[in-house]
Amino acid sequence: MGARKTVTVHDAKTNLSRYIKEACAGTEIVIARGKTPVVRLAPVEAPKPKRKFGALKGIIKVDDSFFDPLPPEELDAWEGKAD
Repeated sequence: MGARKTVTVHDAKTNLSRYIKEACAGTEIVIARGKTPVVRLAPVEAPKPKRKFGALKGIIKVDDSFFDPLPPEELDAWEGKAD
């Protein structure tokens, strides 16, 4: 994280747009009541894109051997039983 800045509630209300821009740029903005820090202004992480069912249709192929039982050694490894 970048620099840290502490501001009063009144200053935060007056300059909120500027502090939002600074927080998005990496500055840690702490809002204080008097001399007591009470909240931190932080950017929200962008939501992860939703998965689309069938997005790889026609791009990848799974042959029938995919559904065959695993060899015992590999099954043990998947189940955490391997040495």
